[in-house]
Amino acid sequence: MFAVSPALNRLRDRISRSSRNRKRWVLILFDAVALTFLCWLSFSLRFGEPFRPNPSQVFIILAAPALAIPIFARMGLYRAVLKYLPDRAVWTIMQVVTLAVLSWVALAFLTAMTGAPGVPRSIPAVFWVLSILTITGSRFGAKWLIWRTSRASKGLTKTLIYGTGDAATQLAGALRSAGEREVIGFIGKDASLHGLDVLGIRVYAPSELKRLVTNIGVEEIIVTTPTLAGQDGRELIAEIGTAPVNIRILPSIVDLAEGKYIVSRVRDIDIDDLLGRSQVPADPALLRGMIEGRSLMVTGAAGSIGSALCRIIAQLKPARLVLLDTNEHGLYQIGRELQREALFPLVTVLGSITDGDLVRRIIRENDIETIYHCAAYKHVHLVEQNSLEGIRNNVLGTESLARAATDCGVRNFILISSDKAVRPASVMGATKRWAEKIVRYHGVRTLDKPYERNFACVRFGNVIGSSGSVIPLFKEQIANGGPVTITDEKITRYFMSVREAAELIVQAGALSESGDILLLEMGDPIRIRDLAEDMIALAGLSVRDARNPEGDIEIVTIGMREGEKLHEELFYNPEGVTPTAHSKILRAHRMNGSGDTVPDMLAELSGAVASADRKAAVEVLFRYTEK
Repeated sequence: MFAVSPALNRLRDRISRSSRNRKRWVLILFDAVALTFLCWLSFSLRFGEPFRPNPSQVFIILAAPALAIPIFARMGLYRAVLKYLPDRAVWTIMQVVTLAVLSWVALAFLTAMTGAPGVPRSIPAVFWVLSILTITGSRFGAKWLIWRTSRASKGLTKTLIYGTGDAATQLAGALRSAGEREVIGFIGKDASLHGLDVLGIRVYAPSELKRLVTNIGVEEIIVTTPTLAGQDGRELIAEIGTAPVNIRILPSIVDLAEGKYIVSRVRDIDIDDLLGRSQVPADPALLRGMIEGRSLMVTGAAGSIGSALCRIIAQLKPARLVLLDTNEHGLYQIGRELQREALFPLVTVLGSITDGDLVRRIIRENDIETIYHCAAYKHVHLVEQNSLEGIRNNVLGTESLARAATDCGVRNFILISSDKAVRPASVMGATKRWAEKIVRYHGVRTLDKPYERNFACVRFGNVIGSSGSVIPLFKEQIANGGPVTITDEKITRYFMSVREAAELIVQAGALSESGDILLLEMGDPIRIRDLAEDMIALAGLSVRDARNPEGDIEIVTIGMREGEKLHEELFYNPEGVTPTAHSKILRAHRMNGSGDTVPDMLAELSGAVASADRKAAVEVLFRYTEK
């Protein structure tokens, strides 16, 4: 970085305050003088002495700028803003200058035909070279000298770009124009590029990352891969160590195309980026087909998944949206959020799914066509301690809601299930398995007045950042200085984003048939120990263990709790899984039978709950959770 002279500062400020028209006329005047001089200089170089033109030669010299400037203007050379002039503009300038010189040569040839002195053949070539160098140099020289020195005085953030592809080079250009960051270099894995310059910026090997951060004072690393998945992300975090550097990530091309970000607007890297999941693209036709012009109800609308689902529905022009929840504050918040931009009737109902009369009245009054059933107690440990209430809400509440839906002619009923419903080890998982059976029963049973309907389930793993999930817990523990607690070194879980889960729920309704259980292809499960280490590293801290006794945060194993499984499953029978029209949504093997035993099962379970016999209720619950 160099010192900026006061005179240059004054010149820069004067130029920046000038109007656009004034700057354009300055460029035109410069080009006119420069081209006149360059044409004269070309003659002088050809003859080896200062050229003294006669009147006809004066005409030829003055014709050079007279022809060139209209061509420059027509080709857009005076429309470009020098501050944002891209490097590829060199080729445009070469083409425009070539056209201008050829026009001048044609005029000189025609003049010679009148008997006036001609132009030696070497002069146009010399003039062409000098013009390209001068016109190009003037533009990029002004950009570099004036605007670079302007940025030099601002204390720019020293930035490395992780990647060398098209996204990386476009980002480098955008950051230069934005004037807030100084791009120190690219970090790339392609060994053939190491030590070379791309756009005038050096490419370094990943092994040099720590040296650059330490010695040059890099303050920020921007990753140009939208998903820095798995091992690559961990290697980057490990390489940086505890250096005080921010890691940010370029948004996905989909977000850029939708206008959510501009290319120079990066976001902080988050734990989502290190989980090794590729985002599942939503099918707009499937989303619109289930929502647009329809009257819908979401139960558990104040919860993590329910509220995300409501936000997606609100963007897809429903005829009406009813929000049902027992959480007064949460219901108020999501209702207020949606009301700001809702162009449809929005109804918020404070109540429980176990209240059958209330649910029937809501369905009839609002002519509900589709219900997304998200309401459930989902915290494994709490439901284990409060089994009767968990059964009452998750099982009997689902039965009450599904029966009301069938009685009132609801066409679509989508239950939100969980991977814990597969061979359940907890009361919560068992209640979800019962809910699946209940929904299938109501979806396939024959009514006195049958109608076309689709009662289906959507089953997936953990949702990143949802209330009660492990990620908010780890964030809280890290903020408090640790320790971070895990139940077992080997424990694994599946993860997906809350938006992805909400989109899957909507699309599942369009893809399912009554009685189906649909699942998202979740990728590989994540080891919770690795997740904890990644989150500690993202906080700029290190793990304290036997290998690093001076570390910041300790990870403590506290042992498995009641009802917890070491590994979750998504399918009872993986071999029975079949694809759907969506490449990432799968259909589970259908359960045998029509579910005729469900009424007897519910009667027995209801009796145990009514008598407050926890032991009997849990025994009945697990007796009927077989495949």
